[in-house]
Amino acid sequence: MKKILLLLVVMASFSMTAQTQSELQKHFEAYYKQMKKQGDVHGVIDAMTHLDVLKPLQARRDTIAYLYITENMNVEALNTVGIEKNAADSDLNVEVKAIALKALNEPARALEHYEVLLSRKPSPYLAYELADLKLQVKDLAGAKTNIEYGLANVKDDMKYAFYEMQQPYETSLKAAFTYLKALLIYNEDMTNNIEKAIVTMNLALTIDPNFNLAKISKDALLKKTK
Repeated sequence: MKKILLLLVVMASFSMTAQTQSELQKHFEAYYKQMKKQGDVHGVIDAMTHLDVLKPLQARRDTIAYLYITENMNVEALNTVGIEKNAADSDLNVEVKAIALKALNEPARALEHYEVLLSRKPSPYLAYELADLKLQVKDLAGAKTNIEYGLANVKDDMKYAFYEMQQPYETSLKAAFTYLKALLIYNEDMTNNIEKAIVTMNLALTIDPNFNLAKISKDALLKKTK
């Protein structure tokens, strides 16, 4: 009799737990919809995190991490999905790791994830990110390969955003690649290639005369000729 009673108590407990979890899931699904309606990104993250605790899903964690990077919360994003390279990772997962690590000034670690993205879906935009990062880590041969690919495949209407000014701005992606080519030329021989680098930087400014970062870099190169 005691065994039967104990079994009934355990079964009742499981039923109550299942019912509570179901109610919680409905609550946070409703909360998620409301936060999304209000445009509250932090509320959406909170709701999705609670839902993931109730029912863990990798795709949901990838989305949470992506929302974190849209809020410039890059450490939180990486804490959500990790930093390891994994062949089974979704494109969104890999993109989160690449963007977050770049933002955290970890170019070498960011590179391996951008390489995965480029191998899956080649594009001039990804080639630009790789070329920029490779210049930072002094992989000049790798940067040259990505720059050449970018210049061969870029379209005239493609734009790239820069943030070195207080007000972010866009420039032609072709101009951006030409700017990187000028930096590459200079880095290949910092003594003898200054003039050649300036000529190439001028080409970038011919494409977009308002390209601020190219202007700054050109001025820096001109000072080296004096």
